[in-house]
Amino acid sequence: MRKARTVAKTFPLHPKHPERICWGCDKYCSKDALGCGNGSDRTQHPAELLGEDWYEYGDWGLVAEKDAGETR
Repeated sequence: MRKARTVAKTFPLHPKHPERICWGCDKYCSKDALGCGNGSDRTQHPAELLGEDWYEYGDWGLVAEKDAGETR
């Protein structure tokens, strides 16, 4: 019997349109179709709350690889 491999999604440092997605869990639902029941409103991306350099301060547990090909 094979075990299913799960691959964790990488958390984007600079998503193009963070306002369109709920960042509350790994589902990344559209703001109009919240699937996990994580409250009545979407969870904002840290860049929306703390600015573009949000990942440079604090201990987020992320490894920043010079934006790893992401666009701002």
